[in-house]
Amino acid sequence: MNTDRIEVDIKVPNQTRYLCLIGHIGENIALALKHYGGDREKLAYELNLVLTEAMANAIQHANEGDPAREVHIEIGIIERNLTIRVYDHGQGFDIRQFAEPGHPLDEHGRGIYLIHTIMDQVSYLPSSGGHVLEMSKKLD
Repeated sequence: MNTDRIEVDIKVPNQTRYLCLIGHIGENIALALKHYGGDREKLAYELNLVLTEAMANAIQHANEGDPAREVHIEIGIIERNLTIRVYDHGQGFDIRQFAEPGHPLDEHGRGIYLIHTIMDQVSYLPSSGGHVLEMSKKLD
């Protein structure tokens, strides 16, 4: 088989001190890919950024900083398709408003805008007990 297959399922407390850990996991996944022909350092940086921004949003906004909650993250690479899912316990929001060109990038929406810029597809949908931010990217 000449493709990488990785599946990671992580649950961490709803605390920002775990952002660095999750970012490093993303970096290490990018650097470990055997069959990726692109710039590994760039992909490592982008995965770190996407994961930390998505997790920070889940902690601060969706889970409202409640340390009793947790953030659930799934990372999968199957047949050169990267999928990241970040589950939260929030009420949800309209993700499309932050992807539009011309949206003011103040402290709200910058992370979602960056995620849209890096990933090929991004959706935010209801899930059991909250919502899931699903992001995908083709790894050529």
